[in-house]
Amino acid sequence: MEYRIGIDVGGTNTDAVLVNENMELIESVKVPTTKDVSSGIFEALNKVLDKSNIDRKKIKYAMLGTTHATNAIAERKRLCKTAIIRIGKPATEAIAPLVGWPKDLVEAVGNHYYLIAGGNEFDGREISPLDEDELGKIAKEIKGKVESVAVISVFSPVSNKHELRAKEILQEVLGEIPISLSHEIGSLGLLERENATVLNAALVEVARTTANSFKDALKREGLTEATVYLCQNDGTLMSIDYAMRYPILTIACGPTNSIRGAAFLSKLENALVLDVGGTTSDIGVISQGFPRESSIAVEIGGVRTNFRMPDLISLALGGGTIIREENGEIKVGPESVGYRITEEALVFGGKTITATDIAVRLGLAEVGSKEKVKDIPLEFAKRAHAKMQEMINEAIDKMKTSKEPQPLVLVGGGSIIVADEVHGVNEIVRPKNFGVANALGAAIAQVSGEIDRIYSLSDMSREAALNDAKQRAINEAIKAGANPESVDVVYVEDIPLAYLPGNAVRIRVKAAGNLI
Repeated sequence: MEYRIGIDVGGTNTDAVLVNENMELIESVKVPTTKDVSSGIFEALNKVLDKSNIDRKKIKYAMLGTTHATNAIAERKRLCKTAIIRIGKPATEAIAPLVGWPKDLVEAVGNHYYLIAGGNEFDGREISPLDEDELGKIAKEIKGKVESVAVISVFSPVSNKHELRAKEILQEVLGEIPISLSHEIGSLGLLERENATVLNAALVEVARTTANSFKDALKREGLTEATVYLCQNDGTLMSIDYAMRYPILTIACGPTNSIRGAAFLSKLENALVLDVGGTTSDIGVISQGFPRESSIAVEIGGVRTNFRMPDLISLALGGGTIIREENGEIKVGPESVGYRITEEALVFGGKTITATDIAVRLGLAEVGSKEKVKDIPLEFAKRAHAKMQEMINEAIDKMKTSKEPQPLVLVGGGSIIVADEVHGVNEIVRPKNFGVANALGAAIAQVSGEIDRIYSLSDMSREAALNDAKQRAINEAIKAGANPESVDVVYVEDIPLAYLPGNAVRIRVKAAGNLI
């Protein structure tokens, strides 16, 4: 029997699960998330292994969903000094890179910016030839001054030739420095794609240290046979090497792990998911078994980007949310006792009224000691819970794309605070093992690859364009660590672009397969 370990880092708890090859849960643990993130991961790993007591040589895979990259951007720490090379002179001189970035984030990344001739029109024609001589000079100038490079060319999702050639020239001078190419990261929209590419380049070292420290922890625990994967934000996995090239794809992987875990536990292909943690709740959508993606630009750390992100609404409501009354009005959060809930909530002998205490007082949950919340006035508890429920109802309504009632899957340790009736929902599913859906989502995930390109149908047929995009997505999944024989196309979307000449179409394809 082979086993796999899934670990997911949440804002309050770090969860770890052990599953067998039949995807049956063998053991699970929750430990408080630590400030440095890593020590919480190591503790969760150690505890789940000790509890399961199985032969560690039989653990073949280890998956990690982590907030390291998100935290690095939020805290402006451990980011690489990055050279930004925009190919598009003179067409793009009007707006400099990093416009609208928070000042402290610009300082953390470094303002090494270069604009050179080159780039393409929206139909693939060259604006001007790539200035290779200037690129060679820039490479010599930045050598030893930066740790990573971001290359962004105008309309590179249409034609990536200038970015690929720029990478070759830079590597001749700089050697094996990490180089992020924008056509591999974002879609149309120069500034948002540039922002995502610069963030990706700045996160390379964070990804490397995270992966290496996880591998070291596995080795220390005797897991010498385990292949390591990191979770990406579409609910699938990627190999360590792939994660080091695209660390930005780990951002928001926690909520998507929960959505995948919810789909797995509930056996539902299409549903709403409410993941309630200790501090916050995330509402997402399972669409054909995968998290629905956001169709709008998303801000990360104050920076507007256009790379793929899950479609989520986050609420400042969790099991540890503090409930109080001010001037006769009930206040729900946004403060939370977080991972200290087992010390501070009334049901555990603490002195703070939390959302969990309200749920226990109203008989909605059996956690801790019901005796310790009997002094909360029933009327107060009912008003507080009505306010919590109102927040949930409103957020659910925002996530729905049709007025038809849909099933709602409740996961996360804090989901005990949710009532048995939610507006716009025809069924509430509280699956077994709901408390560790996030780590389960990491453990059972497949490996995926995705492509988002623009094709001119004046040069080829629609069928040829679709086949090319599908093959590219399959190749990406294999590069990310999928078994080539198991890869299938799971999602295809083609959008005619009426505003572009040449009968242009944007094609997005996702392919997914099993672990090698």
